[in-house]
Amino acid sequence: MRTSRIPLVALAACTALALTGAPAHARPAGDVLPPNDGWASADGGTTGGAGADAAHTHTVSTWEQFRAALDHGGDTPKIIRVRGTLDATASGCAAFEADGYDFERYLADFDPAVWGRERPVSGPQEDLRAASAGRQGAAIKAYVPANTTIVGIGRNAGITGGSLQIKDVDNVVVRNLTVESPLDCFPQWDPTDGERGAWNSEYDSMVVHGATHVWIDHNTFTDGRHPDSSLPRYYGELYQQHDGELDIVRGADLVTASWNVFADHDKTLMIGNSDSAGATDRGRLRVTLHHNLFRDVVERAPRVRFGRVDAYNNHFVIPRSGYVYSFGIGMESRLVAERNAFTLPAGVSAAKILKKWKEAPLTAAGNRVNGREVDLIAVHNAEMPEEHLASGAGWTPVLRTRVDDPRAVPGIVGSRAGAGKLR
Repeated sequence: MRTSRIPLVALAACTALALTGAPAHARPAGDVLPPNDGWASADGGTTGGAGADAAHTHTVSTWEQFRAALDHGGDTPKIIRVRGTLDATASGCAAFEADGYDFERYLADFDPAVWGRERPVSGPQEDLRAASAGRQGAAIKAYVPANTTIVGIGRNAGITGGSLQIKDVDNVVVRNLTVESPLDCFPQWDPTDGERGAWNSEYDSMVVHGATHVWIDHNTFTDGRHPDSSLPRYYGELYQQHDGELDIVRGADLVTASWNVFADHDKTLMIGNSDSAGATDRGRLRVTLHHNLFRDVVERAPRVRFGRVDAYNNHFVIPRSGYVYSFGIGMESRLVAERNAFTLPAGVSAAKILKKWKEAPLTAAGNRVNGREVDLIAVHNAEMPEEHLASGAGWTPVLRTRVDDPRAVPGIVGSRAGAGKLR
């Protein structure tokens, strides 16, 4: 339900009133989604905290200040300007450890040679791990209220170690932040995950959960100082401390993600989190992705369930090793992928760009691979007939502003996408 929304027809007047009492640098009008700019512009548009008064315009430079500013004033329109990098885990992982938790003891207790691979882990050290994880979650999650704009100041604003939770609210704007993926200090070992077991982590960089009218623009999502290649291995498996960079799930709707960089990550962007979520997701999860750079991401760029997703004018720079897929075609999805550019290294086939998870039709037209126009569906079906994909998503996107020639997309997106490049 919408609360305290500002009609677009009154936006200019509201902005002028706000600026009489707010600092001149607040610039709320520049952080309003333009008309027809993707799904977030539908049904009244997305204005975030435009019109916020001086009392609800904050500049923050620490994680604690940031969370306090989010809490101030409830759903009253607010603008939060981020200066520098906010570190949610400055005190380190040890600060979250429950008394008695011992990772070396944990490894000894659940070594497959001792515990086996047939049953989930349980016992005192698993309980203490879960308690430690609970402490970390409480410290690093920041809940964004309705009618909020979060915008970085200048070229070096960002968040490290934190998880933005845009949950069950309406009308949120997030722009111009470099967001370093939070490291899960306490991943759980699951011996039943696959043939060899796996380490599973929590904490996405940003989650849109049941929220509507969300504009995510000119941000950089990255693993930063802690790429997967830097993480250790235990029981012969990667000690995975990352989850997703952006998840749009559980009935979220009317989202535009534009001019972002998603970099150096495995499971990057998920739209719809479960095949069994039709009751909440069917008819929702309407998302536009345009002019984003997906650089060296392994998979989920995005993986889609249920949603009508419009992905156009994005540039995908495929990693030289480990690549799985870009577009994941999932349960009842209706993806339109048009005029995107793909830069593939030698030895990687364009047939891998699409991955079929469930039977669902898609539209893929005007896409170019290494500068050459390629019918992604035809190439996929020719090389992977066992994963035959049907053509024709059954809908035509109309909420688009500029649509560039895909031959120009690598240069345009490369020079303008990401944090620090607002104009």
